Amino acid sequence: MIEIKCLGRGGQGAVTMARVLAYAACKEGKFGQSTQDVAGIRRGAEVAGYTRIDDERVSDRGIIFTPDYFVVLDSGLAETLDLDSQLKEGGKIIANSPKNLEFKHKAVCVDATAIAMEYLGVPIINTSMLGAFSAATDLISLESVEKAAKELLLKKQSKEKVEVNMKAIHRAYEEVKKCL
Repeated sequence: MIEIKCLGRGGQGAVTMARVLAYAACKEGKFGQSTQDVAGIRRGAEVAGYTRIDDERVSDRGIIFTPDYFVVLDSGLAETLDLDSQLKEGGKIIANSPKNLEFKHKAVCVDATAIAMEYLGVPIINTSMLGAFSAATDLISLESVEKAAKELLLKKQSKEKVEVNMKAIHRAYEEVKKCL
């Protein structure tokens, strides 16, 4: 089973990102399950979304303490928390940061905030980080991520907003692929 922890601050979209990743895995014939911290979620508070992906039905629920992948939406959290000690051996960190950050584990940094501001006009970076995750891991294809994100976002956003989110996904994917 692959376990992913999406860590950010309330309002950045970590929980939605976890849901999209689980749904995208299902689109590829895998089993996906997502959950979130149940503590008081409010804008600006530390928030985590969790995704489990497997070839068999996923029955585990709850917090993931030692993920295979850490997706960090808030660059401040990436710089202040000891992510390496929480990651499985051989794991990878995908972080939103305008600069490369030093970790013991493999890491990919992308300026998802700049991408979100360019396309969305607000620092809601989950869609940018979805593209970065797809490019950095090859766990879920860009096509599946885009399809899942589009379907889920259309429930809450206009078609125009969803289309700019798709551009943000694609742009972050390309940025990460250039660095690999």
